Amino acid sequence: MLLPGARWLRWRCGAEARAALAVGLLCAAWFSCSALGNVVGKLLLTEFPRPLTVAMAQLACTALCSAPVVLRERAPPLRPLLRALLPLALAKFLTTLCSQVSIWKVPVSYAHTVKATTPLWTAGLAWLLFGERQPRGVAASLVLVAAGVALASATEMHFDAAGLFSALAAAALLSLQHLYSKRLLARAGWSPLRVLAALSALAALMFFPVWAWSDGTALLTEPMSPRSMGLLLLDGILAWLQAAAAFSVLSHVTPLTYAVLSCGKRVLVVGASLFLLRNPAPPLNIAGMALAALAVLQYNRAKLNARKEGGRPLLPV
Repeated sequence: MLLPGARWLRWRCGAEARAALAVGLLCAAWFSCSALGNVVGKLLLTEFPRPLTVAMAQLACTALCSAPVVLRERAPPLRPLLRALLPLALAKFLTTLCSQVSIWKVPVSYAHTVKATTPLWTAGLAWLLFGERQPRGVAASLVLVAAGVALASATEMHFDAAGLFSALAAAALLSLQHLYSKRLLARAGWSPLRVLAALSALAALMFFPVWAWSDGTALLTEPMSPRSMGLLLLDGILAWLQAAAAFSVLSHVTPLTYAVLSCGKRVLVVGASLFLLRNPAPPLNIAGMALAALAVLQYNRAKLNARKEGGRPLLPV
């Protein structure tokens, strides 16, 4: 017979194990959907070079696919949070559009190597906006991330300035979105899927006139091929799946931990794109990608050490 203290300890350990397993499964779904979605997106943009249409399709598909789940939840008041949601919706649209432009202009492997600067942007924005400072070990690892991205940029065979700046803008906007989304989740009491659906729907509605004026009229005279339409639908579904998993992970971890996981996801995306799309990559280019990945691992270790020294509890991941 277990004593009350032993019973409580076993329940606590079991709950922590279940939480860690849930986060692990969410990360696996997030990683796999993201890797496949980027490969499909590159194939789509190669034969249908309209990143604005692809971005709008992803936002609309995410909002529509999330609706059945969201409608079953109790509807929270929207008006008090509208002021916070609108800037986040703008950031989400710009993040989606910049990501598509980067994938269109440069290889997927290089685009995601540049996006490995997400922890750098997260730490910098947290310092500028909230006064959060990072220990020296964390700062040194972030410098190595920047060095790895710089080396990959200098040796990229298909370098394009628009692709580089689009990937950097996507990383910065994604970091800003994560920081404020985490605070919105804590303040509103919304589920991650409801926040995702609201941001996607608002972003799609805000920029529908821009799309109609830019791509909508052109598609009336030059309709999409059946293959492109199929790829566009598949890309939208995969975008919804990976975004739903990403928001769920974000609700369980801190923004900086999420940024580290995001960089791990990018390593998988880089490997999948090099293998499936057969992108040529010289040795120094691969060395730059590897340096950025190793720097992210060092960043993760430095963050964990800083949390231990600060006496703050560590998350299951």
